[in-house]
Amino acid sequence: MKKINRTDLLIFIVSAELVGAVSALLSGGFGSFYAELVKPPFSPPGWVFPVVWAVLYAIMGISAYMVYSSESNSRKTALGVYTAQLAVNFSWSIIFFRFKLLNAAAVTAVILAVLVGIMIYCFARIRKSAGLINIPYLLWSIYASYLAIGTAFLN
Repeated sequence: MKKINRTDLLIFIVSAELVGAVSALLSGGFGSFYAELVKPPFSPPGWVFPVVWAVLYAIMGISAYMVYSSESNSRKTALGVYTAQLAVNFSWSIIFFRFKLLNAAAVTAVILAVLVGIMIYCFARIRKSAGLINIPYLLWSIYASYLAIGTAFLN
């Protein structure tokens, strides 16, 4: 088994976390806008989102490092899909909170869920565990799509 390069691993985790942090920063305030929305059933309280996303970004970084450190010929493609889903993920909060484009945010959430599924498939082909640890991310993305679609519909 290849030795873990802790510096590279840390770079992948911090980079993923920074995507979320910068997106949140560029999104503006969350509080009043989100609190005023009519939300679909089974919507969690607002504090749940940053906690879940912090964990998911760490998982993304870990799994991307696992793919990066592999010797697979497919790793460039897999990391390209990873980057694409990260870019869509980054844009969602800005679309939803900054621009308040609920329908566009719902479409973006669905695109993200699809990209996460593709990413999992690509990662798993290289290293099964790199794909499997992202299953919570896929489930959360599907749930987030439900919330975004429901919120767009109700508002």
